[in-house]
Parts: sequence; C-alpha cells; structure tokens
Amino acid sequence: MKIGKYDLIPIETCKFALDGGAMFGVVPKMLWQNSNQPDEFNRVTLHARCLLLKSNNKKILIDTGLGNNWDEKFMRIYNVDYSEFDLIKSLQTNGIKTEEITDVIFTHLHFDHTGGSTILENEKWMPAFPNAKYYVQKKHFDWALNPSEKDKASFVTNRFLPLYENGMINFIDGENNFDDEIQILISDGHTFSQQLIKISDSSKTLLFAGDLFPFTSHIPIPYITGYDLQPLVTIKEKKEILKKACDEEWLIFFEHDPFTVAATITKNEKGFSVKEKFLSLSEL
Repeated sequence: MKIGKYDLIPIETCKFALDGGAMFGVVPKMLWQNSNQPDEFNRVTLHARCLLLKSNNKKILIDTGLGNNWDEKFMRIYNVDYSEFDLIKSLQTNGIKTEEITDVIFTHLHFDHTGGSTILENEKWMPAFPNAKYYVQKKHFDWALNPSEKDKASFVTNRFLPLYENGMINFIDGENNFDDEIQILISDGHTFSQQLIKISDSSKTLLFAGDLFPFTSHIPIPYITGYDLQPLVTIKEKKEILKKACDEEWLIFFEHDPFTVAATITKNEKGFSVKEKFLSLSEL
C-alpha cells in the first residue's frame, strides 16, 4: 500500500499473550471468547505488529514491539513466541538494515511498544537503531518515569531510557504534523498522551491506532481494556475516531490483532462495527 510518498509495510515482531479479562474489561468472557479464544490460563494471543513507512529518503518505524532479552519469568508469563518472526528478521526480510531506520515514532512507552528500541550489548542497553531519531510526547515520557501503581509494570525503563541518555529522543508537545502525510493525534484514555499516527494523502487515510483499538473486536464502544487509565475518556475518543473513520473511509491499522492487519468501519442502528477486514496491506 502506498500513501503519498510512503510505502506502508507491516512489520511482525512476535506473538505474546495477555489475560483476556484485562484485555476486555467489563465485557463478559462468554462474549469476547467468540472472537479471541483464551488458553488454559485465560490468556488471549496478541501480535506485536509495527508499521514501516518507506520513502526515497526516510525509513520510519512506528513502535518497536517487544524486542528480545527478556528473562525466563517474563517469557513464561506473557507466552512470548518468536518462532515465526522477530523485529530484526522482519526488517531484513523487507530489505531494511537497522542502521537505515531514520525515525522511530512511539505511540507510547509500554514494554510491548518499545521493547525493540534497545538491544543488550556487553551487558549494556544500547539503541537498536543507532541512526534514528525517536519521537514521543513529553507529557507521556514524564508519566513513564513516574507512573501510578496501576500501570508501573507496563513501563520497562531499559527499553527507552537509554535513548534519552544518548540524546536521541525528540519530544512532541500535543497534536502535530510530522510531515505532509503524517499527523500526530493524541489519545488520553489508555495512557496519558498516547500518539495515534494518521497517514493520509488526497485519496487514502490509514490510522495506526495503537492501544485505542488493540483488536478488531475492540471496535464496539463498550469493549475497552482493563489497562486503560481513563476508561470514560477512551469511550469518548472511540466515538470521535470511529465517526471520522466511518465518514471519511479510513483504514484502521491493528497493532495487536492476531488475524487482521487493517479494517474499514461501518455504522448501523447497533453502533460501529468492522466493515471489511484485510490480512495485509498489499491487498489495498
């Protein structure tokens, strides 16, 4: 798929698992298990899917997945699976070397979105993309350093703090235009100042939705995660984004859905729902 000057390429990094109840909040299991089958520990499967934007002079990566070098306990709890793909191999499959990445835009700094941004070399955490500039909201970065008891386990500082220490982080303050085709939108429901990445030209729009819509099954308004810091804000944001997506025929890109890469949205008397699902962007 191409939007403006950019070729859009999904980058699969790994599979992992989170508690199904946490992923669907107050929605009963007998409803969500129809679309997201849990394992014997009540965990549902997620992908850590990034997006590469490639132009003649830019190679921009949106989020970096889980990365590697996790301990045995972490691997067991989250059922991390690299058997099909990991970040570096997926980039190499698409002809991209780590040193060629020019920019990394973080939606937010939870470990499943920043884990691949650093690598362990000689027992020291180093930037995985040595020539890249990294972008995150200043408000969110400050929160990540002093999170609440509810969300502190989601932030693993060795996956993003070395970037700051190496002078590679560029702070963004609020909604902004990254360039002519890339716009930064702000979402505060899941965590403070999550960045949603809108890529558009005169004919097509794709929204990298981060954790506002982890799965296609999160499109219905009540389906929100138990991880969200401000669930009522999430509901308000979902209504606003889905109306635009429906009216303007946006594609929603799903970072965590194990079956669907992107989808269009429709609305009927029951609310918003998925109109058409796509297994890859090459279909578009």
